[in-house]
Amino acid sequence: MTAAANLPGQPGAPLLSVRGLSKHFGGVHAVDGIDLDVQARETVALIGPNGAGKTTFYNLLSGRMSPTGGTVVFDGHEVIGRPPHEISRLGISRSFQITNIFPEMTARENVEVALTALHRKVLRFFARAAADEALHREADALLGQLGLGALAASRAGTLSYGDKRLLEIAIVLATRPHLVLLDEPTAGMTPDETRAVVALVRQLAESTQYTFLITEHDMDVVFGLAQRIVVMHHGRVLAQGSADEIRASREVREAYLGQPED
Repeated sequence: MTAAANLPGQPGAPLLSVRGLSKHFGGVHAVDGIDLDVQARETVALIGPNGAGKTTFYNLLSGRMSPTGGTVVFDGHEVIGRPPHEISRLGISRSFQITNIFPEMTARENVEVALTALHRKVLRFFARAAADEALHREADALLGQLGLGALAASRAGTLSYGDKRLLEIAIVLATRPHLVLLDEPTAGMTPDETRAVVALVRQLAESTQYTFLITEHDMDVVFGLAQRIVVMHHGRVLAQGSADEIRASREVREAYLGQPED
């Protein structure tokens, strides 16, 4: 796999700095004044009950929604007001809760679409990519790193659900992001598939320059991956800290993990 490009950001400065970020839908404050910093090469889990505002927060970071107020600075660049493709070029890439692939294309072709956009090649995709052996090699190397090398020529729609999720991660990584937003990466997976994804993300976090912001409902996944956990509730940050600190928080247990014992 091609690793992320040279680590961005100023020494000591956060890679991502969010201040006062809000999104209101009429009287509903889906995101309500979020302040959050993420350091380069940090793995942060964003958790909270359904309706906490996590997906809206991701939509704001990735340019799919415009905020009501606030700022988002990534690697020294203001993100607010930029379209999604510009934000991707800055180095923020996102997966989705629902698998987002081209089912009629092969796994290799799915990755090549992202690589073609990355390299800004002429978008006569099928004619160009068929002749571009370098593109094939790059796609195959990326698929191999995610354990999908043997499935490169398989039509994406025929892959197992877990392999489709891995393919989506491959597509995200093909854009060479610095910040990877993973939205429920293990949703719907079997226990074995979940363990494979956890191992993959952990390996990437430890051996590359990727920074991860992960939303996830499976608390075993969260506690197994995150260096820091941020808990959202009613559009706000309720608490943040290490796994042990979040486990010990009475507020978090009441809001999300279950009512505390008397």
